[in-house]
Amino acid sequence: MAEPARAIDRIDTAPAWTQADADALNARFAGVDAATMLGQLLPGGELGRVAVVSSFGTESAVLLHLAAQADPLVPVVFVDTLKMFPETLEYRATLLDRFGLLNASVVKPDPDVIAAKDANGLRWSFDPDGCCDIRKVEPLARAKAGLDTWISGRKAFQSSTRANLPRFEIEDGRLKINPLGDWVKEDLDAYFAEHDLPRHPLEAQGYLSVGCAPCTSTVKPGEDPRAGRWRGWDKTECGIHKPGEEPFL
Repeated sequence: MAEPARAIDRIDTAPAWTQADADALNARFAGVDAATMLGQLLPGGELGRVAVVSSFGTESAVLLHLAAQADPLVPVVFVDTLKMFPETLEYRATLLDRFGLLNASVVKPDPDVIAAKDANGLRWSFDPDGCCDIRKVEPLARAKAGLDTWISGRKAFQSSTRANLPRFEIEDGRLKINPLGDWVKEDLDAYFAEHDLPRHPLEAQGYLSVGCAPCTSTVKPGEDPRAGRWRGWDKTECGIHKPGEEPFL
């Protein structure tokens, strides 16, 4: 008799995911829509200690709505860098209330690190990587320390650096899920319309990807949707999606 396929056990005290687990999940959910996938994975505890990490940017409502439909108690983590647009903070409150997400938390930079490394709040202007590290990467690392799995809103179409994005991948022993990895802008727009989701207040002004206020600008027609992030710098990511790199503190 053939040996049965190994069940993915999420009951251990500190389960560690492997690439084999990610490969099995990619095969298991190949061709399965994101809503069905999350509906099967989130409520049953299979993912262990899990959270959705959201920037509450221009496309965030889609993933948050999908997650809320699957399990309104799923933890939702937001990194407040203390450089966010006021509109983003307002949008966060709107979406949490609208979708009935009941387990939201905020993580912020370490005040001692800010005092030592960015006391005047201008590090973004001469060292954007360092600014991201102390204001976003390190706080999120603290939030992820207690997680087995985290859910990201990345999409492959957003940038050439996100091409060939798998739904399930391994990062530092954790499972990272990209439910919208294969979605394109037309899919997102259709979902917004179908479910009458509120748009980020800044999107209508040409901000197609919204991060921290000092490092976000409007996007011109025909530009990459993330062209407005860190304009003028050789930088396309904040650092939270670069596994293995230590924060510069």
